[in-house]
Amino acid sequence: MASSSRIQSVGPRPGFSTLHRLRKKRKGQRVKDPLDDLLLKTLTSQRAMEERFLQMEERRLQRDMEVEERRMQLEQRRFELEREHEFRMFNVFAQMLSILKQSNSGSSSSVTLPRGLDFIQLLSDIPGMGGGGGLQEARAMHLGRPLSERRTDMYSFCNPSEFQSSPFLSARGNIANLFRGSTEEGYKAYHADKYDEDKNPNGIINFGTSENKLCFDLMSKRLTQSDMNLMEPPLLQYPDWKGHMFLREEVARFLTYYCKAPAPLKAENVIVLNGCGSLFSALATVLCDPGEAVLIATPFYGGITQSLFLYGNVKLVYAYLDSKITGTSTRPFQLTVDKLERALQDAQSEGVGVKALILLNPQNPLGDIYSLSELREYLEFAKRHELHVIVDEIYMLSVFDESTTFHSVLGMERLPDPQRTHVMWGISKDFAVSGIRFGTLYTENQDVANAVASLCYFHGVCGPVQHKVAQLLRDRDWINQVYLRANHARLKAAHTYVTDELKTLGVPFLNRNAGFFVWIDFRKYLRTGTFEEEMLLWRRFLDNKVLLSCGKAFECSEPGWFRIIFADKTHRLQLGEWCFHPSPFCSLATSLPTQITLYPRLPPLFFTPLLQVHLDLTSVLR
Repeated sequence: MASSSRIQSVGPRPGFSTLHRLRKKRKGQRVKDPLDDLLLKTLTSQRAMEERFLQMEERRLQRDMEVEERRMQLEQRRFELEREHEFRMFNVFAQMLSILKQSNSGSSSSVTLPRGLDFIQLLSDIPGMGGGGGLQEARAMHLGRPLSERRTDMYSFCNPSEFQSSPFLSARGNIANLFRGSTEEGYKAYHADKYDEDKNPNGIINFGTSENKLCFDLMSKRLTQSDMNLMEPPLLQYPDWKGHMFLREEVARFLTYYCKAPAPLKAENVIVLNGCGSLFSALATVLCDPGEAVLIATPFYGGITQSLFLYGNVKLVYAYLDSKITGTSTRPFQLTVDKLERALQDAQSEGVGVKALILLNPQNPLGDIYSLSELREYLEFAKRHELHVIVDEIYMLSVFDESTTFHSVLGMERLPDPQRTHVMWGISKDFAVSGIRFGTLYTENQDVANAVASLCYFHGVCGPVQHKVAQLLRDRDWINQVYLRANHARLKAAHTYVTDELKTLGVPFLNRNAGFFVWIDFRKYLRTGTFEEEMLLWRRFLDNKVLLSCGKAFECSEPGWFRIIFADKTHRLQLGEWCFHPSPFCSLATSLPTQITLYPRLPPLFFTPLLQVHLDLTSVLR
């Protein structure tokens, strides 16, 4: 009873059950509170994001490690080949030299070349020119390159039976000396035996050097007028290395007018040097490090190789063009973005850093003029890959047919990448004064402008010449009413004369309306279609006093193409073209049935003025 009463006394206290129910109710309410639910979801999402971030960070670190490892591999590869990059550069010019006879000389400083010896092997054998494992590695790398990258590395211009390594020169000096000897054989021969109708009528006629020889009368008269003969103290003192301001202002006005610029060009963006070759050298030096490269389409003016390599040790990467019309092409040797992309990818896969693209407009040696849409495509390509674009417009006023329109990059409404677009022009071509060394660069990038200006110390233009050029460029009436009218008419007449003769002979060629040259096709006269045959044919022309430029000099991918210059007086064109015709006075023509039967379309005789020379086609094409 007592315990029972105690239990009863311990029973629920008043209000306990009510409080318990309220607590359970509040607890249930807290669980269902939307703020609590939101907080829970937020914390869960945050945890998932942190986990995702950690995963991404791990992947990023892994990628960075892979990129760094790849970069170090490329740097190691570049370091290993840096000592010999000059030698590797020459492999761009030639896979092997012309086959030379074994020399009887035992001189320790000479090297003879048996058949099949490539250029790297030659250099490794010349005393004092290096060698060893690095050079052998470079040679092995070259031989392992895809055929598409080596297809034009066949023959060079070297003619001597041996090379001499000078003890007075550094390795770099020997390279420069050898380079000059291998690329300027024809040019040196011409200057040693230059044709003159009075003093040397049996000399060499030059159809190989791109010069305008049609306007000496006009230019000599204008350059000797009284306004040209000014001599003031500033002209005899050191100028601003970018050029005298009065000249740079005149250049800016000139380019604004003739390039049809949408807004006036600025004098502060103008730099003056002694020729466009110096401009190529300066730009290559300030835009690229040694061993890096510039992209260019072949065939192209071969002097660019010398300008880029000898000073800046900068290589060229080739986008090969060919005569076949395929894919999106509408004309032979057409440059497309696809070809540029392939060449760039090939270079990058080889670990070559490409920093710039060179565009020649009008193109030398093809004579092509790029449309506005083509120019924009090329510039957009360069922007995508962060490449500088060097645009050479040195023939912009040498478009001699009114049906053809030239478009300057400076005339475009908007440049895709103005800070990486640099335009070159000079007076040597358009004003027929290649002996006056003057070139100008227009760039909006002041870092590039200042860097190039620092090199103008070595490539300056003398004060009196700067004055004459300024006077010439500001004489707009004379340029438009006298000079350009006469120059275009003379260029057109000379071009028509040469192309009509080529049509008569049945020689194919590219018919373009700009520049001083015609790109002609001698492929059908080569038996096996090799660069060796091309060189033999080129030498045969030179031996018979006619200098042409063969396709290999322009890194053309197809043997048999030649460039002929037509901007010359008619009587010299007639004398030179005798080499393409059989002589009506030569009785030997009837005694060549074998050669004529084998090569019925190739004239059996090459001629020089007052001298008939029999060309044995069997020996030339053997």
